[in-house]
Amino acid sequence: MPSFEAYVTVLAVTVVITLGLTPLVRRLSVRLGAVVKPDERRVHERPTPTLGGVAMMGGLVAGMAVAWRLDAFDEVFAGSTEPLGVLVAGLLILAVGVIDDLREVSAPAKLAGIVVSASVLVISGVSLLVLRVPFQGTFLLSPDWSYLVSVLWVVGMTNAINLIDGLDGLAAGIVAIAAGTFFLYALQLTDAGLLQAGNVGPLLAVIIVGMCLGFLPWNRHPARIFMGDGGALLLGLLMAASTMVVGGRTDQPFSGQSFFFFAPLLIPLLILGVPILDTLLAIVRRATRRTGVATADKDHLHHRLMRLGHGHWRSVLILWAWTALLSGFVLYPTYSGRGDGIVPIGIAALLLALSTILHPSLRGSRPDTQAAPVRAEDRGFAEQGHPE
Repeated sequence: MPSFEAYVTVLAVTVVITLGLTPLVRRLSVRLGAVVKPDERRVHERPTPTLGGVAMMGGLVAGMAVAWRLDAFDEVFAGSTEPLGVLVAGLLILAVGVIDDLREVSAPAKLAGIVVSASVLVISGVSLLVLRVPFQGTFLLSPDWSYLVSVLWVVGMTNAINLIDGLDGLAAGIVAIAAGTFFLYALQLTDAGLLQAGNVGPLLAVIIVGMCLGFLPWNRHPARIFMGDGGALLLGLLMAASTMVVGGRTDQPFSGQSFFFFAPLLIPLLILGVPILDTLLAIVRRATRRTGVATADKDHLHHRLMRLGHGHWRSVLILWAWTALLSGFVLYPTYSGRGDGIVPIGIAALLLALSTILHPSLRGSRPDTQAAPVRAEDRGFAEQGHPE
């Protein structure tokens, strides 16, 4: 098992490389004209460079390269095609997203690109092998079913992250919290002997955290660049890969002291509850309106928070807080061994819900609709303008 210090080394390198590459990619985006202009579908008011996913891909490559050179990760890379498969799939899905950022492609074409990227993951060995269904038992998946379920898992993850990417720093912060939580949970599985030392899942999770932390200083409100579809799809693919090789590789239940965690595969669904809920609501909403599932609108959770009177930054903080709360619900029983943590987490959830609903009216605040001042060096492109 790699040491915690080895993971910290990979994290630090990924953060530094992503942080350093982002301003360079920002300048490149402007030169290429990869700038999203505001329109009636977007929250923000000024054009913004949109190729942040390229810098995040650089962080992924750097993190994997450092891990490959460290003796601590010999078990991960020795005789395994999974790390290379993740890199190739990441490049493919980044290309799909970048093309969509530069010239909008149809939903079927984008879906086809995601399926191809997911197929590369499966061929390289990154797939779900075990599916444990609560109250129904454990199912060992045949190759055909493993491929189908794995591809669906990737499609779901990528679309969930893409849909929640609508405010400065929102998606990067949520994914950082979720990936960090899943990394700590995976370490517990490894300590319990439920994961092999060569499992690539924890490494991917810590690299995802580094990519997000390195990108956030440039993406926080008021953002000077945003990840675009390229970055959102890349993060979704990596989260899918990490959770598949952790949650889909063991047929043993593990919960700490939490009675309803029947399998590790359910953990990412809970941790990523905010983007998953937002995706489900979007599907139901668009089906009710009889519009296409891929049709953009301004009724996502972050849009609703702003209409309640929360400003841009506060809306982001609220959704980060809900993600952290769900993550705490996972980690508290796992690390403390003191039961399910329902009472303290429930109290925190109640307070957060009251703050979400009542805080704007109590303070008499209004929605943050005014754009932040444009810096001289940023004139002409500043805040994020993602359609979702």
